[in-house]
Amino acid sequence: MGRKQTRTGKLIHFCIALLIIFPISGCPALEGTKQRVKIETSAYEKREEKAEDQKKTEEEIGAKEHLSQGQQLLARGDYQGALKENQTVLSLSDNRPPGDSALFNMGLIYVHFANPKKDYGNAFTFFNKLLKDYPKSPLAEQAKIWKAVLQEFEKLTQTVAKLNQVIEDSKKVDIEIEEKKRQKGK
Repeated sequence: MGRKQTRTGKLIHFCIALLIIFPISGCPALEGTKQRVKIETSAYEKREEKAEDQKKTEEEIGAKEHLSQGQQLLARGDYQGALKENQTVLSLSDNRPPGDSALFNMGLIYVHFANPKKDYGNAFTFFNKLLKDYPKSPLAEQAKIWKAVLQEFEKLTQTVAKLNQVIEDSKKVDIEIEEKKRQKGK
């Protein structure tokens, strides 16, 4: 009925049987290879994480150095230099400390009484950004206070402007009244 199998036919059937059995049994030989690959991958990932942590640490150290330099420049009255150093800190910090200190310092630079280029609007913006980006920062409470002070200052400035306008209008009315008195007196 059937033909006698040849040696090659037996080998093919054996290979097919192995291909069916290996996936079912989990092939211990392959399991060891899988484990070795996992270990090597894990070691590679750890090296990558370590390199990334080292890079972050170097950036943090660099950021702190720029922050210190910025504070020294501010103390010397070099407001533009201090601003540049704090901007560098901000770019290096990537929404991590000491970025909060840089934002706070930039706000202080723009509100500093001796800064010829003081700009209360920019100061308000930096304090607001600190509160938005770093709500849990130890400087957040001070930034809230500065924001409130700047808002109050803005209100007072507007009130003074209105009062000055009222004074100008009153002077015009007084001048008109004096003119009318002179015309009646003639």
